[in-house]
Amino acid sequence: MAGNNGGPWGGGGGNSDDDGPRRPNRGNNGGGPRGPGGEGPQIPEIDELVKKGQERLRVLMGGKGGGTGGGGAGGGGGPAFTRGTVGLGLLGAAAAWFFASFYTVQPEEQGVELFLGSYYRTTDDGPHLAYWPFVTVEVLPTTREQTEDIGSRVDSGLMLTTDENIIDIDFQVVWNISDPAKYLFNLAEARETIRAVSESAMREVIARNQLAPILNRDRGIIADEAEQLIQATLDAYDSGVNIVRLNLDKADPPREVIDSFREVQAAEQERDRLERQADAYANRVTAGARGEAASQLEQAEAYRAQQVNEAQGEAARFTSVLEEYAKAPEVTRKRLYLETMERVFGDVDKIILESDLGGGTGGQGVVPYLPLNELRRGSAAGGTN
Repeated sequence: MAGNNGGPWGGGGGNSDDDGPRRPNRGNNGGGPRGPGGEGPQIPEIDELVKKGQERLRVLMGGKGGGTGGGGAGGGGGPAFTRGTVGLGLLGAAAAWFFASFYTVQPEEQGVELFLGSYYRTTDDGPHLAYWPFVTVEVLPTTREQTEDIGSRVDSGLMLTTDENIIDIDFQVVWNISDPAKYLFNLAEARETIRAVSESAMREVIARNQLAPILNRDRGIIADEAEQLIQATLDAYDSGVNIVRLNLDKADPPREVIDSFREVQAAEQERDRLERQADAYANRVTAGARGEAASQLEQAEAYRAQQVNEAQGEAARFTSVLEEYAKAPEVTRKRLYLETMERVFGDVDKIILESDLGGGTGGQGVVPYLPLNELRRGSAAGGTN
């Protein structure tokens, strides 16, 4: 081997055997001392390896590499190692970009992609890729029901009715997101906006109604009216919020006057009960009087018809008798006489004997007798009566 062979480290010649690796030059000293027996490199070569590692680290971090020691400019393995390191760096950057761009939307959610801060599209459930950093994503729960409790805070539930009474209202608004894009871009403080709109709508509905119906029978109507008004207001805001339902939990007088109010309610209920009893009695008496009046009218009508019919019958009979009398006066006169006597003496307990029966006896052969049995029967009947 020639004495000027630089070897794998790029060093100059020295006093070394041909069968061992050469150490790089240390300054201008040519060949350095060898280890015992002339075998292998010693500690100075470990230092050289450390320097090489530092040089490669600087290349990986973006610095410029340079040769050390007597090996010339940069060493023979530098460029290949730099290309591999750049490849690893690019691969890591791609993985980091993919990790930042990949997202998953659950079934109860929807994603809103923003391109440079502006609305781009809405995505449904499943895996998606947003090209970060140009595209960012906001994932919102759209089917999950969210609640706002209103009236539990001090004085927030006290509302004025149309008859100038104060009522304490506690209610709950259940809502969800119907349009994620509108929800993100049109509402700055979504929950506070929903609370303010709900409280305002309930106050408006309460102000249109009186106290008693709200406390008794109109709670469902009040809740429906308030729900519709809240939804209409949020739709006017283009908020992308859907009101699922409104639960009216409490509608009572204020705590300070609730005892007096209950006494008034009890008195009103007693008044209503007495009024119902009076109405029932009046209806019963009125119905009886009307029935009695109708009965009297029917009886009077029947009596009138009877008298009219009898009078018409008498008139007709008299007319027929008159006609017969005109035809045979003596016979008719005799018949009328006999009929009259029959009617007069028909109920009299007497026996009448003609004074002249045509035989000339004059009834002298008739012996009167005293009917003692009949007299006794008559006196007994009179005593019983």
